[in-house]
Amino acid sequence: MNDPFYIEGLRFGCTACSKCCRHEPGFVFLSSNDILRLMDATGLAFRDFLIKFTRTVDLGTGLAISLLETNRFDCIFWNEGCSVYPARPLQCSTYPFWERIVESRKSWLVEAEDCPGMGSGPLVSMELIDELLARRWKHPPVLVPYGYTLENINENSILGSARITANTSDSIES
Repeated sequence: MNDPFYIEGLRFGCTACSKCCRHEPGFVFLSSNDILRLMDATGLAFRDFLIKFTRTVDLGTGLAISLLETNRFDCIFWNEGCSVYPARPLQCSTYPFWERIVESRKSWLVEAEDCPGMGSGPLVSMELIDELLARRWKHPPVLVPYGYTLENINENSILGSARITANTSDSIES
């Protein structure tokens, strides 16, 4: 197996430009742990949180739970910055160290065209990049079978074992 192109690490320092949070349509898929942390941050019960802040997205194998966007394509939690920053989803806290972005130098450079923090800032080691990738594999997005709606999803089937690990930190800062 070939070593990843980032064997010497990659430079990244978030500039808080919010380009990854605003102005373009996209999906922020939620893991069970993400839902628990966001429920706590918003003070809402499971079903109330789902109905107020999420939607389902058909992935072809089931429905993933994703955050809503405003009509301007801003994240529902963006308000002159992330209003739930300490509880932000794993997808957000591990950016730009996503599999599709670090799969090749070309992918990294293409993404860097839209992110001023990529290529500058502190050096992020290959070990930490691999750890961030592993966290995303360990906490995949919730996938709900077809036929369910946000109103009839079973809380225990979605959050069962996540309740135990929801307090673990899964962000780049850890």
